[in-house]
Amino acid sequence: MENLKVIIAQGEGVEVEFKKATSTLPMSLFETICAFLNRKGGHLFLGVDDDGTVLGVDENSVQTQLDMLARNMNNPQIISPTFFLSTEVVDIDGKKVIYIYVPESSQPHSYKGNLYDRNEDGDFRLTNQQLITNLYLRKQDSYTENKVFEYLNMSDFETEWFDMVRKMVKFNRADHAWADMTNEEILVSARLRLKDVHTGKEGYTLAAALLFGTESTLARYDRTHILGEF
Repeated sequence: MENLKVIIAQGEGVEVEFKKATSTLPMSLFETICAFLNRKGGHLFLGVDDDGTVLGVDENSVQTQLDMLARNMNNPQIISPTFFLSTEVVDIDGKKVIYIYVPESSQPHSYKGNLYDRNEDGDFRLTNQQLITNLYLRKQDSYTENKVFEYLNMSDFETEWFDMVRKMVKFNRADHAWADMTNEEILVSARLRLKDVHTGKEGYTLAAALLFGTESTLARYDRTHILGEF
């Protein structure tokens, strides 16, 4: 609790954002979430004014706002690719505040088809092609698991792992979309098939190989293969 008060006292910045959200969830929230995912992550406080004054969230609206947040974060027409966020309802100065920590994502995310980034002035939509390219390059360079291997194909994956994933998601949610997807569709849905922004070629990623690869596939992934060619 005290550490959250310290963050609020520091004021808004590249990694901190306040939203009033007294009774309803502000849609600008998703621009900020998208920007945080694309930059370094950040701390979101619902029920706090721009100047750091704790206003609180109407207690009767808390669950409604949490439900709407979860639905929108799981809707690819809102946030793409979708992303799970954990939330915490805390009492600060006797008022309810919804705290959301947004981690930096290994993938670029868009809100309603638009890419957002973050700076000291807040969220900004990327309209310049060079800035968009830089975002993709930064993500790919920062996260080795996004490296695309164009010669990796479905025969390099273990069917058993896909069956296990289907059982796991069905156990958590019977109507989960992956339950009825093919192995290839699961990889695409999980963003484990990407386009290499350097070459323009599409392929399965290192993460796909590490998660679903057969024993022989995994054996081929030593340091030389990770840093060089597959």
